[in-house]
Amino acid sequence: MKTVSFSAMIDGTQADYQLLQALEAEHVAGLSERILTALEGLAHSLDGYKIDRLSHCLQTASRAEDDGMDLEWIVAALIHDLGDDLAPMNHSQYAAAVIRPYVRAEITWVVEMHGLFQRVYFAHHLGEDPNEREAYQNHPFYAACVRFCKDWDQASFNPDYPTRPLAYFAPMVREIFSRQPFDPKIVHAG
Repeated sequence: MKTVSFSAMIDGTQADYQLLQALEAEHVAGLSERILTALEGLAHSLDGYKIDRLSHCLQTASRAEDDGMDLEWIVAALIHDLGDDLAPMNHSQYAAAVIRPYVRAEITWVVEMHGLFQRVYFAHHLGEDPNEREAYQNHPFYAACVRFCKDWDQASFNPDYPTRPLAYFAPMVREIFSRQPFDPKIVHAG
């Protein structure tokens, strides 16, 4: 395997960085497959619910599609809990960071904030403030996040809901994650 000549980045040559750039492009091209593999891993994640985390993500995406949402929403719904294993205390931000380069700002913000917005359904049972999301009530994407949580995320723990399999969503994941990152045609501000 070809490797760079340096041990410290400051000593790298143009040839070293061209090699690394080519290798990184190959690595980035495999992102969608790594995301699909990570989603499969959610089948063996957090216990206690009537369905596993993968089924929850699949059901959330199925509900988004059933509501007629576009591709970005469906894939966001699918990967919204991707960080449950590696970032359990900030899983929302983890998933948002993964999808951010490929979708519009509204989608990223909703994925990033869904963990906080979900608390309205359970925080009071734990003696915590269920209304923390109200700090964002004037944000332009507030209503979208409320809808995401109410209609898709919090409702997606039903073992009887007609949920599509991961193979069904795989082409959608590939389409989103094969886009040009930070494409100027996609609005990334927000």
